[in-house]
Amino acid sequence: MKNCQVLLINRPTEVAQADDFKIVETDPDPLPQGSFRVVNHFLSVDPAMRGWIADEGNYASPVPLGSVMRSLAAGEVVESKHPDFAVGTLLSGWFGWQEQCVVTPDAVVRRITEADLPLSLSLGILGINGVTAHLALTTIGQPIAGETVLVSTAAGAVGSAVGQIANLLGCRTIGVAGGKRKCNLCVDEFGFAAAIDYKQPDLEYAIRAVSPAGVDVYFDNVAGPISDAVYPNLALNARIIVCGTASIATWKPWPSGPRVERYLLTKRARMQGFVIFDHDTEYLASVAQLATWVREGKLHYREDILDGIEACPGALAGLYRGENEGKRLIRL
Repeated sequence: MKNCQVLLINRPTEVAQADDFKIVETDPDPLPQGSFRVVNHFLSVDPAMRGWIADEGNYASPVPLGSVMRSLAAGEVVESKHPDFAVGTLLSGWFGWQEQCVVTPDAVVRRITEADLPLSLSLGILGINGVTAHLALTTIGQPIAGETVLVSTAAGAVGSAVGQIANLLGCRTIGVAGGKRKCNLCVDEFGFAAAIDYKQPDLEYAIRAVSPAGVDVYFDNVAGPISDAVYPNLALNARIIVCGTASIATWKPWPSGPRVERYLLTKRARMQGFVIFDHDTEYLASVAQLATWVREGKLHYREDILDGIEACPGALAGLYRGENEGKRLIRL
């Protein structure tokens, strides 16, 4: 049985397009002692992949050209030469955009034990997206009941979780999203108190209109013009979580824009970046909490599932075009 893989063949300066990848068929890898074979059922598509492809200015080494695209995946052990990973074990890990892989324990993120919940959730609300939302909000944002939390890309996999978790912590939540449909989704399904279309003509005023006392916690997934409109609306002692820079097309040349220092100074605000790879020791406890909220009906999610490995090459570009509602996944 052949193994289909998606290889990175070009290194784009902006968002990778379908022709930056190539699908190939290879013979399955042999199984050395101490390793195990995983057949992938779901592949993850994440905005962070754009940074993993970039050649500089990122927190992880770039994906080498000609290699399998780096990706989280969820699958099942079908063959094993490792005593701790029996056949039938469900895992999430760094298994890449491919149908199967031979790996060792260092590629595993966690064993998936939530038999009562869909396997796909291990890559979304119970995976890197939900854990990022939970840990970044609570460790950096440190929201206090009654405060106002504003989230960009609020209808997405991370943003929608941030808003709901902030609600569970007693905060008032405001979402910024693209278009009426996604704004309605934020309010009607994810429980935001208000949602603002970032495409409207005066975003700074629109934010002020729904948060006249200011924004206490800003969960920033985009940077750029949206964030520029948030900064003048910060409350005293605000906390800014920098989780993504999706609106910046390229960092060559370095983009110009409003400087944040004056806002940080006058509002005595704090800004800090969050990268999930720094939080391995907290990961499993966060998943357990998120799973409890899902079972209790307190945490809702949406999934945007594409079928077949053929959908992989164009999936990231579609994500940046805003085609998805919720977590984007490839089902194999």
